Parts: sequence; C-alpha cells; structure tokens
Amino acid sequence: MAVSVVLSLALGSRPVSLGEVTDGISAWLGGRTADEIGAIAVQERIPRTVLALIAGAALGLSGGLMQAVTRNPIADPGILGVNTGAALFVVCGIAFLGITSAFQYLALAFVGGTLAAIFVYVVGSIGPGGSTPIKLALAGAATTAALSSLVSAVLLPRIAAMDAFRFWQVGGVAGADWGTMAVVAPFLAVAAVIALLCAPALNALALGDDVAVGLGVNVRYARLFASAAGVALCAAVTAVAGPIAFVGLMVPHVARMLFGPDQRWLLPVSALGGAVILAVSDTIGRLIGYPGEVEAGIVTAFVGAPILIIIARRTRMKAL
Repeated sequence: MAVSVVLSLALGSRPVSLGEVTDGISAWLGGRTADEIGAIAVQERIPRTVLALIAGAALGLSGGLMQAVTRNPIADPGILGVNTGAALFVVCGIAFLGITSAFQYLALAFVGGTLAAIFVYVVGSIGPGGSTPIKLALAGAATTAALSSLVSAVLLPRIAAMDAFRFWQVGGVAGADWGTMAVVAPFLAVAAVIALLCAPALNALALGDDVAVGLGVNVRYARLFASAAGVALCAAVTAVAGPIAFVGLMVPHVARMLFGPDQRWLLPVSALGGAVILAVSDTIGRLIGYPGEVEAGIVTAFVGAPILIIIARRTRMKAL
C-alpha cells in the first residue's frame, strides 16, 4: 500500500521526484501551499489518492461480504446488480430531481443498491433449493441487464442529464473532493466495523445453514447485517466515484488464495488489496492516457475481465 501511495502521488501527467513528494505532503500537512510546481502537483493528487484507497478498500470488503453471504465465487456488487441499482436511482435523481449534493447522491445510491439487492435475493430464492449460488448469479445478471436498459431509457431523451451522468458512469476518482469524502466517511466506517464483526458468523455460514444454527449463529441476522454492510459500502462508493467494476470480484479471490477462507483474515486483506488495486489502476490510467487520463473504472474492468474468465473456466458446474 505504501508503494501504491507513493506511485499515485509521484506519477501522472507531470512526474515528480521523491523529494517533491515529501515537500508536497509536508506542505499539505502544514496547511500551506507548496513552493515548487512538483510539490504543488503532489498536493493536488492527495485527495484522489485518498479517495482511491477508501473506495478500493470499501469495494474489496463489499465483494468479500457478498461472496461469503451468497457462497458464490463470482458474487460482487456489479454482478449482483447493486451497482446498477444505485446508478439507476442516481440517474433518476439527476434527470427528475436535479440533485447536486453529495448527500443526495449517497442517499439515492444507497436506496437503489438496497432495493436491487433485495430484488435479486428474492428472485434468486424462488423455487426449490432456495437461494443457491447459481440462481443468485443468474438473477443478478438479469437484473443488471434490465436496470441498465432503464438507465439508458431515462438518459437518452435528456441531453443535460446525460452530460452530468456520463463522466460519473465510467467510475473513477478524478473528481475527489474532501467535502464529499467527509459525507460518506461515517457510513463507510460504520459499515466496515459491522462487516468485520460479522466475520466469525460468516465462517459458520460457510459450513451450511444447519451447521451454523448448531453452532449458535442466528443465520437470518448474520446474513441481514453482512448484506446491509456490503450494500452500504458499495452504495457509498458508487455515489462518490461511480460504479467501479471487478474490484470486489478479483480481490477476495486473490486474498483467499494467499490467506485461506477464514473471514477474519479474508475481509481485512480484501480491504487492503482493494485499496492497492484501485490506487494502482488510477495511476496506470493517468500514465496510459497522457496527456489526458483513462478513468480507473476502465482500467479495473480491463484487468478484471480476464480474472472473471479464469474463474469461470476453473469452476466446475454440477448442474444447469
């Protein structure tokens, strides 16, 4: 993480030296403007680096929670429809309500993500066997496709809303703002604490509901709190950085390969890994898009798509 932070501060349209990075950080901590142009560039990059770390950590943690709750190796906020549900409500807010504040974005994203998650779970629970991993994945894919069509239907006749939405839709941290981060930080902190407290119960759920009940776990409340934390983490990030895909999918898999399935290790490591991945993706986007930049959401999708293909090829499907 330390390396990713240094790279994020040092690299971009104007590369700077380590000395300028130090000067920029010192000036920022001292509440003054740096003297050198390189140090000033570092000061300008600090907010987006902090947002990349926060958003990446939240997405990695959210993905780990959703995979644990659904017992589905390809579950993440994007595949289960949470990102698209949040995006639809934000689009409707932009188009019909004229929302502009970070709190309005956050509220609508949270409501939309929550409703989408509930809908996917209800649809995936219909029929024999309840909410199996395969049914949840299929329900999430169908819901994502339907909600994406609604987003397009709302935007196409409204040029002004499309202009306001198109930069947000890609997903990135270029528009980092301390005021916006201050609004979402309490929600992210509370959701992260709840997620980590749910880790022992999620370990029991991995053994099956019957075994978890025998171990004294209240299965319904464990799923409810873990799911609520996952949706809150994803919705808050979506509100400030747009629907960034694949971080919540690939990071928990790497963490699981390195540290095993114990959620007490898996969830914190997923948060750290997500922070590193998004910070590095943002840095790569600035380098390959010179003199402009490629949004971090595009870079994570480019990296995450092959990961999804590998997971799908290695997963043996017992039935369709």
